[in-house]
Order: sequence, then C-alpha cells, then structure tokens
Amino acid sequence: MKLLFVGDVVGKLGRQTLAALLPGLRERHTPDFVVVNGENAAGGVGITRRTANELLETGADAITLGNHAYRHAEVYEYLDTESRIVRPANYPKGSPGRGVTVVESGSLRLGVVNLSGSLFVEAARSAFPEVDAALGELRERADHVLVDMHAEATSEKVAMGWHVDGRATACLGTHTHVPTADARVLPGGTAYCTDVGMTGPRGGVIGVKRELALKRFLTMTQVRFETSSEDPWLNGVLVDADGDGRATGIVQILERAEI
Repeated sequence: MKLLFVGDVVGKLGRQTLAALLPGLRERHTPDFVVVNGENAAGGVGITRRTANELLETGADAITLGNHAYRHAEVYEYLDTESRIVRPANYPKGSPGRGVTVVESGSLRLGVVNLSGSLFVEAARSAFPEVDAALGELRERADHVLVDMHAEATSEKVAMGWHVDGRATACLGTHTHVPTADARVLPGGTAYCTDVGMTGPRGGVIGVKRELALKRFLTMTQVRFETSSEDPWLNGVLVDADGDGRATGIVQILERAEI
C-alpha cells in the first residue's frame, strides 16, 4: 500500500498548488490513497463545502481538518453528511462531523483518524485515550490506519507517535505549516513525521503575507491577516506499507509549483 499525505492546504494558492502537482505525483508514485489536510483551504482559515469539494475533485480520497474545522458555520451540515471529511475525534461528541472514517481503493481499506492536541489548541478530551478508542473501532474495518495529529506542541506529537507505534500504519503531524526533518519508521512499524508542512505560499509567514505578519510582530497591534500569493510549494509525505498494515518506508515530498 502507498499513501500520499499532503500537509495543510492554505487558501486558493494552496488549492491551485495541489491541482497543479497532484497529477504528476500520482503518475510518479502511484499512491493507493491520497489524504489531504484541508483545515486552511478556505481563504487561509477553515473549510467550506465549495473548497472541500474542490479538494475532493482534485483527487483527495479523504480530508482531515484541525482547530479551524468550525470556522465557517455553513460547512457544519456538510461535515455530517460527507463521510470522506474528518474533524478532530476528541471534539465534543455532539458537534458536527465525525473523527474517524474508512475509505476504500480496490480491495484496500484505509482508516483515517483526525486528532487535536491539547497544548496551545483547544480540544474537549485528551487525544491519547481518544485514539485508543478509534483504533479499537477500526480494528475490523480497515487494513491500514492513518492518524493525523493536528497539534502545536512537538512533544505532544512525538508522544502520540510512540503511543500508536505498531498500531497505526502512519502517525503524521500537521498544524505548524513548517516541515520537520524527522520522518522515519518507528520500531513497531508506524511511519512518523512531527509536521508534514504546508501546501501553499512559502513566500509568506506560514501562509500569511509577510508584511502583515511582520507588522503584527513589530507593533503588537491588531492586523488583519491575508493569505500570501508568493512561492507556492506542496509539502507532503509518501508512506509505503506491507500487507500487515506496517509501514516499510516514508519519504518527504517538498515540491515547488510553477503557477
């Protein structure tokens, strides 16, 4: 099994970058599944029905979200009905959407779990017992499991990797928009990376126009952020796994788009 996971798609440029590069990545790497983190797909913050559909039509088999999942209220009903989109599983049980799903490709079944960290971002419950419940739910439903740990603290993400080692095919971090250089397969057979990175404008500050981010840091005043339009890159990882659901390799993909 081959899984291509694409880091946080930011704004219109991020969606354009994915559309420009995904066909070539599919041709070169022939992934069985493509999973995309889309929590910043709509204007740089959150997701809408339209932007979610655009990601799905571009070729995403599933979409994970994060702390901006509920930024746009118009998407709430869609999160309840579109099973290919998951929001953090450790959000309140009665909130819109689901935290676990299964997508299929031929005879293969991929379980997708989305989690939120507790440090510096909001979550209703700890991600650690939540992932235990999710993995138990998926035991008979999926051949492979991807965990998207959407969190700020590197320590929380590293700990999650060790917590699910040998029980998930991959545990991949999102949220900080900066790819980390620690992609590896843990001893139990789980592919891990602390943060996959961002798909969108590297010419800004984690997706924001750099002059606006600099103004905020220099003046400490309120600044309305806008998505940058410079230097589009796709950040992702490609995970290989065997028939037992254990990862055999992980390679980071850092590719610039000519748009």
